[in-house]
Amino acid sequence: MNVHTEPNAVVIGYGYAGRSFHSYLIDITPGLKLHGVASRNPATRKQIIHERGCKAYDCFDAVLADPAVALVVLATPNSTHADMAIRAMEAGKHVITDKVICLTLDECERMIATATRTGKMLTVFQNRRWDGDFLTVRQLMADGRLGDVRWIEMAWQKFGPPAGWRGCAADGGGRFYDLGAHLVDQLLLLFPQAVKSVSCRMHHDFPSNSVSCRMHHDFPSNDVDSHAMIIVDFEDGATGVCNLSSLSAISKPRFHVFGIRATFITHGLDPQEVALKAGDIDSAREDKSQFGRLHDGKTEAVVPTLAGRWRNYYENIVAVLTDGAEPLVKLTEARRVIALLDAARRAARLNQVLEVQP
Repeated sequence: MNVHTEPNAVVIGYGYAGRSFHSYLIDITPGLKLHGVASRNPATRKQIIHERGCKAYDCFDAVLADPAVALVVLATPNSTHADMAIRAMEAGKHVITDKVICLTLDECERMIATATRTGKMLTVFQNRRWDGDFLTVRQLMADGRLGDVRWIEMAWQKFGPPAGWRGCAADGGGRFYDLGAHLVDQLLLLFPQAVKSVSCRMHHDFPSNSVSCRMHHDFPSNDVDSHAMIIVDFEDGATGVCNLSSLSAISKPRFHVFGIRATFITHGLDPQEVALKAGDIDSAREDKSQFGRLHDGKTEAVVPTLAGRWRNYYENIVAVLTDGAEPLVKLTEARRVIALLDAARRAARLNQVLEVQP
């Protein structure tokens, strides 16, 4: 590809992820062009043209048939990612999927095989690798202030079930995939050592025939998980806990990290999403009240949160497509995440601890 040509990117879907995340970030990334967005809804296509000033495709096939399109970004229900990504790569397009990359390890293997066969880039949008709180935890672990970290608890919790397709299990909805994809990805970067086993406890409290839903009429009928806890045991004895919920009006700490020398705790979410929705991601600033705390058993210190930067993701994609750089989110890492999530779902269903090596 000519290094002087901006790769044309098309986003498939203009829901929350397609509109607020991908279209916006592509639009502000030098060296990458938002060529179009695809939607089957005529009213949405008018909205796309008005808001983004780009081409509005009426179907996925039209995007695949357009030789001007270099990159396809799937902001579609999770259940569609595998088949659509495979079709796009076979049509000669590079592919980014929103997280999760797919729903099962078998799907992931098929996607990776297609990427290898076609020579096309395949990667997944893991913007939370550039959250300020996560970067702060990585820095604390790297500089030794925590000592040897043996236990990490991570939580991402909301109150009330997800809406739209994210509230439908058949579409791959639910917090397990929506938020678990981020937490597991972060955990496996913090603990890159081999995994020994995984267990998972999962609740489904939203369907209308459940006791919970009969008791709480404010919650609509919904068949996705209401709460999930994934526990990962690593070969060296370290433990990671990922806690996901739609039943938490008061959230647990976002990170609770236990080291031999000190413990670190922080609450809240990275401010970039709020700034992005307001149309200016660069205005994101972490409130000082959200700064984490480091305690060594004697004294407590406030730790300013490092600045997050989601822009890094698509800037890397430009380097991949124009200069042959390696994607920052590698397929081996994406496979490891989905292997662990796949095993965790089986562990919850079987009520067992499963030995896995993702």
